[in-house]
Amino acid sequence: MYAEFYGLREMPFALTPDPRYIYFTPSHTEVMANLHYGIESGKGLIVVTGEVGTGKTTMLRWVMKRLDRTVLVAYIFNPRLSVPEFYQHLATLFDITNWDNKSDFLIELGNVLESRHSRGLRTVLIIDEAHGLSTSVLEEVRLLCNFESDTAKKLQIVLTGQPELRTVLNYSDLRQLKQRVALRCEITALPNVEETAQYIASRLKVAGAQRTDIFSPGAVDYVFRCSEGIPRNINNLCDNALLNGFAASEPIISRAIVEEVAATFDMVPRADRSVQNGEEREAPARIFRAAGRAELWAAGNGNGDSHFGSDNSVGSDETFTAISTPETDIVYHEYTSRNEAPATIEELGSAFSRSGLGRGNNGQSL
Repeated sequence: MYAEFYGLREMPFALTPDPRYIYFTPSHTEVMANLHYGIESGKGLIVVTGEVGTGKTTMLRWVMKRLDRTVLVAYIFNPRLSVPEFYQHLATLFDITNWDNKSDFLIELGNVLESRHSRGLRTVLIIDEAHGLSTSVLEEVRLLCNFESDTAKKLQIVLTGQPELRTVLNYSDLRQLKQRVALRCEITALPNVEETAQYIASRLKVAGAQRTDIFSPGAVDYVFRCSEGIPRNINNLCDNALLNGFAASEPIISRAIVEEVAATFDMVPRADRSVQNGEEREAPARIFRAAGRAELWAAGNGNGDSHFGSDNSVGSDETFTAISTPETDIVYHEYTSRNEAPATIEELGSAFSRSGLGRGNNGQSL
C-alpha cells in the first residue's frame, strides 16, 4: 500500500522470517560461526537461545538456504508433539516409509545415517521453539545423539528456543541431555539506537529504497526505546508508522507518528507511561508526621527542650496539632553492627537536619 509512495519495491518490515532481510549483529555472527563449526566438525548437539522476536527463525532459514546440497536437513518448527508424533514427523522428513513401530523406525534411521556418514555426508535435525518440547520428547532427542561412530556424531542436532530453554535443560531429569550439549550460543537484542538505525536502513535497502532517511532521527530513537532493540517489535512499529505516514502524506516518518503507533500497540516505553499516568508529578510521601519532623529538626539544632511525645509549636508558617490516636511503632533498619549502641534522638535529629528533610518548600525549617 505505502511501498510506491516511499519508493520501495516491497514491504520492508514484514513479520515473516525472510532470510533476505537478515541483519548481522555481533551475536548473529557468533551464532553462525557456532553452527558452521558444530555441523562441519560433527559436534552433535548445539543449543541456540534468544528472546522472543530476536530473529532466531530468520537466522535458521538463512543457514538452511546456504547449506550445501549434500547436507540433509530435517526441520521441525512445531514442538507440541507426543513421542509417537515426533517419530512419525521424523520419518516423513527423512523419507523413511518402511516402518510400523518405533523399533523399525530407529533401524531404518540408523541405516540412513550410516550410509550418509560413510560417504562423508552430514545429516542435521533442527528443532525450532525447542523450549516447548516435553521432557519425554527431549529424552528421545538425547537418545538420538547415540547415533555415532567412534570418532563423530552421525546426526547433528540443533535446538533453538527462548531463554526458557536454558531453564528446561537445567531440570534434574534432563541432566544427561544437558551434558550432551557441545556448543551453546545466544542471539541478543540490538544494543543501542545506532544499531537500530542501521537495522532499519538495511531493511529499507533490501526493499529497494533509494534513500534510507525515511525515518527521522527522533523517530528512530523512539522506535528503539519502544522496541527495546527486539527486531520483531521494530518491524511492527516501522511497518505501521509507514502506513500512518502514507495516510497522512508525510514523506518523513516523525517521532510523533511513531508515538501514535506505539500508543496503539501498547508499546509506549515504561518511563513515558509513568509520565502519562501522572506518576512523576506526585511528590514523595512523607515518612514522619509533621510533629515528628519538628521534634527531629529541633533535636538536630540542639534544642534541649525537644522530646518525643511533647507538643511543639515551630516556625511561623505552620502550627502542628497533636493527634490523639496512638502512633504505630517505627522500625529503624539497622545500618551499624550489632555491637554498636543504637542512635540517640540527638544523633537522629542531626542527620535529619543535615538531610534537609525538615525544611519546607520555601526552605524554612518546619
